[in-house]
Amino acid sequence: MKFPTVLALLAATSMAVLAEPKGPNLLVILTDDLGFSDLGCYGSEIPTPNLDRLASKGLRFSNFYNTAKCHSSRVSLLTGRWCRQAGDEPMQRAVTLPEVLAPAGYFTAMTGKWHLDKEPGDYGFQRFFGHLSGSTNYFTGDNTFRLNGKPWPVPDKGFYTTVANVDHALPFLDEARAAKKPWFLYIAFNAPHAPLQPLEEDYQRHLGRYSAGWDEMRANRVKKQRELQLFDRDLEACPRPDHIPAWDSLTPEQRDWEARRMSAYAALIDRLDREIGRLLENLATRGELENTLVLFFSDNGACPYDRTTVGKNQPPFLATTKWSDSTGWAWARNTPFRFYKQNQFEGGIATPAIAHWPAGIRNPGRIDATPAHLVDVLPTLAEIAGAAIPTTYPGREPSPLAGISLAPVFRGEKLPARPPIHFLFSSDRGLRDGDWKIVSFKGGPWELYNLATDRTELQNLAAAEPARVERLSKHWHRMTAEVLKAPAAEQKPVATVATPYQNREWTDHSGKKAPRAKRPKANRE
Repeated sequence: MKFPTVLALLAATSMAVLAEPKGPNLLVILTDDLGFSDLGCYGSEIPTPNLDRLASKGLRFSNFYNTAKCHSSRVSLLTGRWCRQAGDEPMQRAVTLPEVLAPAGYFTAMTGKWHLDKEPGDYGFQRFFGHLSGSTNYFTGDNTFRLNGKPWPVPDKGFYTTVANVDHALPFLDEARAAKKPWFLYIAFNAPHAPLQPLEEDYQRHLGRYSAGWDEMRANRVKKQRELQLFDRDLEACPRPDHIPAWDSLTPEQRDWEARRMSAYAALIDRLDREIGRLLENLATRGELENTLVLFFSDNGACPYDRTTVGKNQPPFLATTKWSDSTGWAWARNTPFRFYKQNQFEGGIATPAIAHWPAGIRNPGRIDATPAHLVDVLPTLAEIAGAAIPTTYPGREPSPLAGISLAPVFRGEKLPARPPIHFLFSSDRGLRDGDWKIVSFKGGPWELYNLATDRTELQNLAAAEPARVERLSKHWHRMTAEVLKAPAAEQKPVATVATPYQNREWTDHSGKKAPRAKRPKANRE
C-alpha cells in the first residue's frame, strides 16, 4: 500500500494538468444507518440546514436505492456493481472509483469508515484517514484507525469521529489544490450508527423534544413530506406494525428511555449536518462550490436492532456509555415506508439522495422520481470526469458494470429504460423491474407490489398475478447465479408458506425476550 507525497504528485503531473483542474471536483458523502426521512428536506424535524440548502439548490431523488446493508452499499458505490458481483469486500471482480478517476488526473482521498477488505490505499485512494472497522466508539475510536496506511493513535481527549473526518478532509483538499488537480473526496461518516454517542452540546439541544413519541413524530413527518411534495403522488404511509406498541401504551419509564434515545439520534444527525456545513463553507471560500458535484446518500435504512446497551441511565455523551438502536424509532425514521436495514422492502433500501452542482444541474430545486441505485455512482462520475472505465486490471477480473450514468438526469433528461435493480442480503431479497417489485422477507414467499400506485408496499398482488411473480423471480435467480455468482445458500427457492414477520433483535417491550425467528425450511443457511 503506497500513499504518494505531494511532491511526488507534482512531479508526476504534466504542466497541462498543473495549469488548471480540468474536470469538476467530486464529493461523495455516505452516512451510516440514516433513515429515509431523517433530513429536513425529506420530512424530518431535525435541523439539517446545510443539506436542505444543497437540496433546494440542487436535485433530490425520491426513488434512490442502497443495498440495505453497510458493507454491500460501500462495495456497490465504489465499484458500480452488485456486491456479490464485485467479489464482496475484496472487490476482486471490479475496479474502484479512485482507480477510475486517478488516471484522469484526479487527486483521490477518503475519510471515515472503510468496512471492506485491506485498506483504502490498496484500492486507489492516495490519502486516507479513518477506521477500517464497521463501527467505532465516537469518543475513543478503536485500534483500526489509520492515516495514510499507518496506525493512528486516537487522542485521549478532544476526539470525536464526525468532527475528525472533516478535520482531516480539509488538509487533503489543500494538497489537491497545491497539486492543481481536480479532486475526488469520499467521506463515509459513522453517524448515526450505534452506539448512540452524541456530543453533549448537541444532545442538550434536542433533549426533551421527543416526549410525544414515535406515533406523533411519524405523523408529523408524513405531513411534512406531503407539504414538500416529495413524491409524485400522495402516498399512504404504512401503519405502525404489530411488533411496535403504541407510544401511549408504554410505561413512563419506557417512554423516558425511548425519548432520550431519539434525542441522541437527532443530535448525531444534527452534528453530521454541521460538519458537512463546515466542509461546504471551505469549498465556497475557495471558490470551488460552483463546480463541485456533491452527492449525499445513506448506506441503508434506519437500524432496528436493539442490541446491548451500556449505561442506559447515564448520559450518552460519555465514552463508556453505549446506547443501542430502537425499533420504534427506526419505523418512524423510515417514514413512510415499511421495515428496516437488511430488509429489501423500501424501508431498508430507500435512501435520501441529494445531488448539488451549480455548474452542471439544470432546473435546480426539483425532485426526480427516476429509479436509481448506488451502482450508478461510478458510471456517473466517470462520465462527468471524462474518465475511462477499465475492462482489465492487474490482479483482478473486472465484471461488467451493473450501474448506468445519471448524468442525463442532471441535465433534465429522461433516462432510457434500465435493467432490473437487484437486491440481496443474506436471505432478504428483492427485484425492481420498472414499476414492479418482488420482495422476500427472510426467505419467506415472494410478495409483489406495483410501486407506481403502491410505493409503501401495502397491497401484495402476488396471489392475483402469479405469472408476473414467476417471471420476476426467474429473473432474480438468473441474475443471482450468473451475474452475482452468489453462494448456493443465497440462491435457494423461497418458502411457499408465509410466517409472521419477526426478528429476535427487534426491541422487546413486553419484558420477555422475543423468540428467535425460525427460517423457512427452504431457506435455512
